[in-house]
Amino acid sequence: MGIVVNQSAKNIVITYLGFGIGAINALFLYQSFLGKEYYGIIAYLLSAGNIMMPLMAFGVHSTLIRFYSKYKDGLERERFMSFMLIMPLLLIIPISLITFFGYDFIASLLVKKENEIVEPFLWLIPIIGLFMGYFEIFYAWVKVHMKSVFGNFISEVFVRIITTVLLFSVHWKTIDQTTFIYGITIAYGVQMLAMLGYAFYLKKPKIHFILPENTKEIFSYSFFIILSGSVAVFLLDLDKVMIPSYLNITEVAVYSVGIFIATVIAVPSRAMLQIIYPITAKLMGENKMKELAVLYKKSAINLQVFGGLILVGIFLNINQMYLIIPGDYSGGLNAVFLIGLAKFYDVTLGNNNAILLNTKYYRMVLLFGVILVVMMIGLNMLLIPLYGITGSALATLISVIFYNTIKLIFVVKRMHLYPFGPTTLKSFGIIAFILAIFYFWEFPFDPKINIGLKSILITISYLYLNYKFKISTDINELIDKQWNNYFRKS
Repeated sequence: MGIVVNQSAKNIVITYLGFGIGAINALFLYQSFLGKEYYGIIAYLLSAGNIMMPLMAFGVHSTLIRFYSKYKDGLERERFMSFMLIMPLLLIIPISLITFFGYDFIASLLVKKENEIVEPFLWLIPIIGLFMGYFEIFYAWVKVHMKSVFGNFISEVFVRIITTVLLFSVHWKTIDQTTFIYGITIAYGVQMLAMLGYAFYLKKPKIHFILPENTKEIFSYSFFIILSGSVAVFLLDLDKVMIPSYLNITEVAVYSVGIFIATVIAVPSRAMLQIIYPITAKLMGENKMKELAVLYKKSAINLQVFGGLILVGIFLNINQMYLIIPGDYSGGLNAVFLIGLAKFYDVTLGNNNAILLNTKYYRMVLLFGVILVVMMIGLNMLLIPLYGITGSALATLISVIFYNTIKLIFVVKRMHLYPFGPTTLKSFGIIAFILAIFYFWEFPFDPKINIGLKSILITISYLYLNYKFKISTDINELIDKQWNNYFRKS
């Protein structure tokens, strides 16, 4: 776990830095400088672009990681890497043509008449998807060389800094809201180019026009990743794309604020899995099942501890948080709780998804995914008209619980691997105890002071109980190391 702990720690710091900048943008600057309507448009375009990303990438970002270590011959590996760069064009070209010639028809399907303000920007969706897709390909190029930190910085921090600059430009009237939208699109293009530069700096490609030996297997797996990857982004963004079909575009902005707050729970998972995913693929390729079992349990309990701390911090401070957000966005309060629970369940399963995608049973994810997509669309169509954005969040929670439980049962039954250990229930008990103790505890101060004081008490209590009950040996060792280093310097 040495390389995992080292790079994960750096990735967590970078990811939280990115989320800190993103929080300033999402919770304050968008509301103050851009307003609900244009914030809703941006959230919609980025979500739709993210849904298109697996298509534009042709699944290459996962295929590259899965097959890279299997090539021992240098020439064959170069052919494989060349093919990875070219293969996405097989979908990019036809999608671009369909978008160009069928623009008006597609626009009529995506948004209702009351949201016509969105229509002039819909053509940006495939472009954003293209930029996101090739960014993930170049990021995967870096990951196979076990260098995830810089890519994580580009992914989590870079675009958010550009977004901050663009938002202040709107505030200072240097640009208008329309130019801002185009500027965000360009920012994703710059992000892709930055990742390309770093990837080629680590390993410059040698272009070959000869297909690798196992082309059929590569196509098969990539096609599967397109579908399963689409399922993953559906879980993240389908709700925001469906909301404008039933509600005003401003509701996407309200929903996005709630989603952003809840998504912080998944930050440790995003950071740690950047490096755990290629290690999982390597262990499974070498059939080291004992090491994999250890990694599975450790990733699950470590992420449960970190995710649990963030969950209680958000749930116990959420009312105060909404008091300091400009404008009226409290309509997304219920969404925070529902999506927060969905994110927490997701992180408690550790690298479950990486294991399933690297087995001979990986095609089963496609079957589960088809069921999930049908369920999500149906639940959103049923619940959004009934409960608005709370209904959309509820649809996501139900879908996530169903989808992840099926995958968990499959890995347990087929692989005989278990993410949970003797300390799992203790960890849940600590989370429940902290929620019960602090839920009705409010200081009679300014909301910012309340959040600060309460967060300090929650963090100290939570970490102490986890340390005392030895929930995670890795976290206890990290605390001991930092404690000893501090007192040695003192």
